Parts: sequence; C-alpha cells; structure tokens
Amino acid sequence: MSIPTESTQVVLKQSPTGFINPNFNEPTSTFAIKATEIPELQKGQLLVKTLLLSNDPTQRGWIRSKDAKQRYYVPPVETGAPMSSLAVAEVLESKSDKYAKGDIVNGKFYWADYIVVSEAQVVNKVDQSLGFPLEYYMSVLGMTSWTALFGLIEAGGLRKYLKEKPEELIVLVSAASGATGSVVVQIAKNLLGATTVIGISGSDAKCKWVESLGADFCVNYKNPDYQSQINEYLNGRNVNVYFDNVGGNILSFALTKMAKYGRVISCGSISSYNASEPPKITNWGEITVNSLTVVGFIVSDYISQLPEAIHILIKAVKEGKIKTDGAYHVDSLTGDSIPAKLEGIPKIWNQLFTGDKPNGKLITKVA
Repeated sequence: MSIPTESTQVVLKQSPTGFINPNFNEPTSTFAIKATEIPELQKGQLLVKTLLLSNDPTQRGWIRSKDAKQRYYVPPVETGAPMSSLAVAEVLESKSDKYAKGDIVNGKFYWADYIVVSEAQVVNKVDQSLGFPLEYYMSVLGMTSWTALFGLIEAGGLRKYLKEKPEELIVLVSAASGATGSVVVQIAKNLLGATTVIGISGSDAKCKWVESLGADFCVNYKNPDYQSQINEYLNGRNVNVYFDNVGGNILSFALTKMAKYGRVISCGSISSYNASEPPKITNWGEITVNSLTVVGFIVSDYISQLPEAIHILIKAVKEGKIKTDGAYHVDSLTGDSIPAKLEGIPKIWNQLFTGDKPNGKLITKVA
C-alpha cells in the first residue's frame, strides 16, 4: 500500500459532566472528527496503522474536566486533542532502531486510522511466531490481564501469601464478567490455587459464564438479595482477598465480609466514573477493626515486570488455565467514509457504561 499522507482522528470536543454523548455534530457531543496532515518521520518515530482499540472504563477519567477537583494518574485530554486508548497497530514506516516495517506493536495510541508515534509509546512488540490472533493481545494477553495478574500477586500480596500455604483462600471479585474480573477469577482459581472464588456480576447469564470460567459461585448484584446469597454461601466464613473493580455500595458490603488481616485490592471504581458525586463508602471502620490492608494500584506500577507477566499468561493460555473462548467480543467499525467509520468508536466504548457490554474484553476493530 502507498504511505498515507493524512490522519483522521477522534478528538475531544468538550469534557462531559456525566455520561458522554457519543453522537457527533450535536451541541453536547463529547467528540469531533479532525483530519490532519501526517508529518515527515523523525528519528525514533513510527507511522502505524491502527488495527484494534481497547475499550476500558479508566478512559473516562482521561477526559475529565481540567477544573475537576480530582487527582488522577494522567493529565486530562485537552479540548481539541485526540482521544487515546491502548491499541494494536501495524508499523508502515519506521525511523526507529527498535521497530521495523511490518512489526505489530501495542501501546497507548490515538483513536485514529493512521498516526505517528514515538518508539517510547510502544509497550511491546507482538511475537507473531506464536500464531495467536491479534485479539489475544487486547484481552487474555493484554493490559487487562496484566492488571488481573499484578493486582493479585503484587498489590494483593498473593505471591507472598501463598508461600504460607493457607488452608483456605477465599477470593471475592466484583465486575467478574468484565475484561479484568474474568481473568482475575481464572488466575485466582487456576494459577494461584484459591480454594473458593466468588464473583459478582450484572445478570444471571453473566454469572453462569463466570462460573463456567471456574468461579465456585457468582451472584447478580441487580438481585435485591445478592448480599444474602453471598452470606448464605459463605456460611460463616470470611473473604481473604477482595478484588474491587466497582467501588460504591458493593465495596461497602465487601468490607463487612473480610477476614482478619484480609486484603482489599482497589483496581477501579466504575460505579462513580459518571456520577456527579462519588458513592459513599459506609463501612470504612471495618478496615480498622479487622486490620485490613487496602491497596490501590495501576498496571504501570509494575511495567518493569511485564515480560514475566506475558510469559505467565502465555503459558496459562496454552495450558487452558485461562480460557480464550468468549474471552473477548469484537465490534467492527462500519461506514461509507473514514470519518463516518471512526464515529463508531465512542459508541462502542460507551457500552462499558450503559449496561450493554458483552462478556469479557470489548475490542474495537478499526482495520
């Protein structure tokens, strides 16, 4: 193919105050389409073609208002600047000593068809000799799976905890049918040897799927008596590790079920991402009286250990300890023109917040 000269990008039109408006050309639209000329490559840069985009709840924090009184791990996207996500892309042209034309790479790139990136933006190069579908690198071998692994063994302390060989290890996981939670279930059960894994998800069908992954029990939090169901299942036992993806009321409940010296892993709080006021945590005193450890983390805290994580995950996938069937769902972009096609990106991403999201990892196929 000829080298493209123009990049079409989805840019931030205005920061939302609540849920985004994924439609375009409306007064309240969150995003707009912008075409820019592709500059000549400089040393250390790559021209890449976007193949797959990751859809993650954390991206909602990236487009928060600059005036928001909220600390975050990255600065907010500027108005008029391209929106980003983790992505898999093909190198079309390179002036880097690390990456060559034809390489498949992943990193934090723009919502765009073609972009120029620095080699520093590349997280790693896909080993195409393994023969895995590229979708694996957005799901079972991707960032959400790194998050699940590092959250459990590092933030959750299970690498050290398991050396003590406890007689019973009970792990509770919220958003258990999601991209991260579904892998947490499998790593806890199949790699770390948890005796009991309990999931919390958003429908009876999702719960059945979570149990098919290896969870011993899963409850639908939309059922008014889901807390009673967990209490009955535990039958007087307590949770050693809670992997929290949602915050809010579910976290408040989970704190009451923790064992003495238990660990709470704070990975995300999706229940508050579009709220005008964050939900309150009502049982904070449980942390004190039960000597709990609450650890927050982001995956980049452990980026130096990424080669180890990828090795562990590849081995687990090959051995069937992390399932690939149903682990991801791909939505392909459609449209009669490049701008019309790219307008589908926010609509797919918005499924994370509207309750329409399918099981596992939601992936957008650009090309």
